[in-house]
Amino acid sequence: MARQWRFPPYDEAVVRQISADLKLPVLIAQVLAARGFQNGEQASAFLSAKLVDLHEPASLPGVEAATDRIVAAVEAKRRITIYGDYDVDGVTATSILWHCLKLLGATVDYYIPHRMDEGYGLNAEAIRSLHEEDADRLVITVDCGITSVEHAALARELGLELIITDHHNMADSLPDAAALVHPRLPDTEYPFGELCGAGVAFKLAWAICQRMGDGKKASPQMREFLLSAVGLAAIGTVADVVPLHDENRIIVKYGLASLADKSSCGLRALMAVSKLTERDKLTSEDIGFAIGPRINAAGRLGQARLAVELLTTEDVDRAIALADYLEQLNSNRKTVERRILKQAKELVEENPKWAEQPALVLAHSDWHPGVIGIVANRVAEHFERPTVLISLHRPDEPGQGSGRSYANFDLHSGVSACQEHLLTFGGHKAAAGLKIEKDRIDAFRDAFCLFVAENHDVKPADTQIAIDAEVRLADLTLRAVSQIEQLGPFGAGNPRPVFAATKVEVVGQPKTMGEGGRHLDLRVRHYGATMRAISFGQGEWAEQIAAIDGPISIVFAPTINRFRGRENVEMQLIDWKPANAQAPAAIPVGAAAT
Repeated sequence: MARQWRFPPYDEAVVRQISADLKLPVLIAQVLAARGFQNGEQASAFLSAKLVDLHEPASLPGVEAATDRIVAAVEAKRRITIYGDYDVDGVTATSILWHCLKLLGATVDYYIPHRMDEGYGLNAEAIRSLHEEDADRLVITVDCGITSVEHAALARELGLELIITDHHNMADSLPDAAALVHPRLPDTEYPFGELCGAGVAFKLAWAICQRMGDGKKASPQMREFLLSAVGLAAIGTVADVVPLHDENRIIVKYGLASLADKSSCGLRALMAVSKLTERDKLTSEDIGFAIGPRINAAGRLGQARLAVELLTTEDVDRAIALADYLEQLNSNRKTVERRILKQAKELVEENPKWAEQPALVLAHSDWHPGVIGIVANRVAEHFERPTVLISLHRPDEPGQGSGRSYANFDLHSGVSACQEHLLTFGGHKAAAGLKIEKDRIDAFRDAFCLFVAENHDVKPADTQIAIDAEVRLADLTLRAVSQIEQLGPFGAGNPRPVFAATKVEVVGQPKTMGEGGRHLDLRVRHYGATMRAISFGQGEWAEQIAAIDGPISIVFAPTINRFRGRENVEMQLIDWKPANAQAPAAIPVGAAAT
């Protein structure tokens, strides 16, 4: 389905006011207006967010009760175990709390469940094992536990003290733990409910540091720790794709600076293998596409404990060895992803009737369960329909499935409607996980496709691209794009500005790049400016664009490519059409920009 290009209403009065109030170029002002800012005061508050604008940690629901129990455990010299999750958010949250407690002299360790063997969150066997090893220990969850009602009951029955810190959606009833820390607990009024697990852990660590200081302020040593920990919180925030508004935006903005200046030896080693050490300034994309995937690869391939060790070690040689190993795991993960994607496409080709169905349910014995979620997203985008991939990697055990939505379909509702065919399932609107017996896959496929057919009518608006402004490429100078960067950090809820340009001339022959020609490399000219455009995963566009006789219209996000001290503007191409395929629907602000 061709994607619809949606241009925002152009209120020239609002744009001019923001431009005049903040002394910003018209182009920047139009982007701010397109994002909903109505005047300079609103836009200024967004642009000038400061670290002191973070809400006081004591206001986070449950944090004071948790702090009381943690400080008491430290003073009583009891063992404290941090029970984390295997994704980036869980790994960074675990590391934040571990560093905090270590600085206080606590006896602290961590437990990260194995992704394939134990699954997400608390599990009964782990609770019993922790209790048996040390019945007097305090267990603190990070990034998990808020739905673990039965497991909390087991811990209480055993006499194991349990504190739960989490940010995920809650069930109908809450776990009976010694303390619950969550930004959206019922009957509480915390100002911002979208913190990730690492954000919650950072706030808890901040509260502990205050308590161990003078009650209101942390000691100089602990303040220095917090300034370092905000970098870890930024990694978790970006990787968990929570909206970059309010506290999340502040955490990432200052966390990026912290990563550059105050990183541990483990993070420095990780940035070295990610080729980020030569950067003068890090961006949220550096986290999303370089740091995060390397940490996540460890969890996806069942070795998340090594990622926590990397972020907590003080041994430089060990840090380098672990970073190198995570680099190898990430490379292996990419190879596995490419193979699964190829096999998924082949399955559809071998079963033509599946290509005509409104959803895809694919299963294979060679698929790694820790990777299929990423591939399911790519299959859903490629075939433009909700997709569930099922790994049958263990012949004598149920299949493990992971699904991704497409065009705003409520995937959790779809899977829930077919639960009679499943052993377990969970998730949300955009993603879901499940377990299923092999002999029920065909029945599940039929039921799921029927539900999608009856409940998902894809409209152009479901796949539309929101465009901030129409521009001339000549206006996107290095200075202009540098000013655009001030609107960052970019990510969920605050995407990198997207522009459109019409009647763009293709210069030379479009090329492919990367392994297997998976990516597009293109040069275009517009109003005298020539610029390079790249599009990841869209190598097939090269042949399609080459076949166009005449100019094209493009949608793109401008970026600054920094390499060996040089800077130049490039474009991330998002979509394109022959120039006569769609008339422009916005006033070209570039024509008026100064």
